[in-house]
Amino acid sequence: MYVIIAGGGKVGHYLTRALADAGHEVLLIEKDRARVDYLAEDLGEAVTFGDACEVRTMRETGMERADVVVAVTGDDEDNLVICQLSKSKFQVPRAISKVNNPENDGIFKALGIDTTVSSTRIIFNLIEQQIETDLIIPLAPLQRGNIEIVEIDLGPDSPVLGKRIGNIGLPENALVISIVREGHAILPNIDVEFKEGDSVIALVNADMEPVLRGIFAGN
Repeated sequence: MYVIIAGGGKVGHYLTRALADAGHEVLLIEKDRARVDYLAEDLGEAVTFGDACEVRTMRETGMERADVVVAVTGDDEDNLVICQLSKSKFQVPRAISKVNNPENDGIFKALGIDTTVSSTRIIFNLIEQQIETDLIIPLAPLQRGNIEIVEIDLGPDSPVLGKRIGNIGLPENALVISIVREGHAILPNIDVEFKEGDSVIALVNADMEPVLRGIFAGN
């Protein structure tokens, strides 16, 4: 499967690595030259410089043979343009977009974007179509903005250091979806232990976000 990802932020970075590790052909397009140089140290030839909103860039990266395009830039307008052009001009079968502002979700759907999501773990599983039973996240609440993606850095005083994910008592319906450790994303299981310096990425109901932060950061 050939996947083109637009946007070299954290989501694009770790999604590219996860897909490459899973054996897919993947190319990340980023328009900031300094960011490309940084990403290339980790991703090598899987990252390229260019503006994914431009038809010329799309053509140069082989968009016409892509199976999936994933737009995860920080700008909803750019994401929409990328997805629309990939489908209308290059007939890409599937377009997945990050929606930064939940209010824009209806616009994306009305304009024919296949799927709107906003986390590395969910996008990866949508592409693979292998969501495990115990990790299924209801997309409807996420798309309505009731579920938030939270990133928490673990300092030396975090009460979860040395504890396993399965033993920390997360709020109901909360899920740790990734741990970023020393520049590498870990897809966690219940036996993974938290370490100082970890960045924890989790899904949680919006009203329970303060509780979740308290569990990881302490009072």
